[in-house]
Amino acid sequence: MTARIGVVTFPGSLDDRDTQRAIRVAGAEPVALWHKDKDLKQVDAVVLCGGFSYGDYLRAGAIARFSPVMEPLLEQAKAGLPVLGICNGFQILTEAHLLPGTMLRNDHLHFICRDQKLRVENAETSWTTDYAAGQEISIPLKNNDGQYVADAYTLDKLEAEGRVAFRYLVHGEAADGYGNPNGSQRDIAGVSNEAGNVVGLMPHPEHAVEPLIGTGRTDGLPFFTSILKKLVNA
Repeated sequence: MTARIGVVTFPGSLDDRDTQRAIRVAGAEPVALWHKDKDLKQVDAVVLCGGFSYGDYLRAGAIARFSPVMEPLLEQAKAGLPVLGICNGFQILTEAHLLPGTMLRNDHLHFICRDQKLRVENAETSWTTDYAAGQEISIPLKNNDGQYVADAYTLDKLEAEGRVAFRYLVHGEAADGYGNPNGSQRDIAGVSNEAGNVVGLMPHPEHAVEPLIGTGRTDGLPFFTSILKKLVNA
């Protein structure tokens, strides 16, 4: 049976169609979920895509966190449903306390859009098993509120438990995609929950799944093939 992966659209979402295509390219069936849906249509996993939900009023993700669809998502994520939050989706997951920390405006106070070099720190989550720990990848980044922050205790806990999923590669020329693009503490680009079924990151893997478009790289595709293998072997 083909895995069914839900993609939630909020008012202001921008990358829902791209995410659905990435899921289709990986071999799964994308299922459109609307922010007012009160059930998840029996999907096997969920992606919260990028964009500017509700115009990023109050804080990025702060209003979307209270959308009706988030009630079943919160419940099922805590019970083990795989959930991936990309950019605005990551912001929503922190606002919903499915992931620790929060997002602030980029430290340079400007929107940034570029290809970004990352290092895979944790290749054991539901969404990263097709990567290797320490692998260096490049995928697009575009955000205005991408500065990941948390208190020292939380940061130390994430490090000790191996829950930093991705880190920005900072040693190299900015023109080549190196450097911390938004001031995130400890160069953190993505984190996971304790169980590893919930992952959030700021860069956009859905824009790097086909060699003929975007960067010409497919470094983002393993996110979507990883979850397929996880669901098949569950």
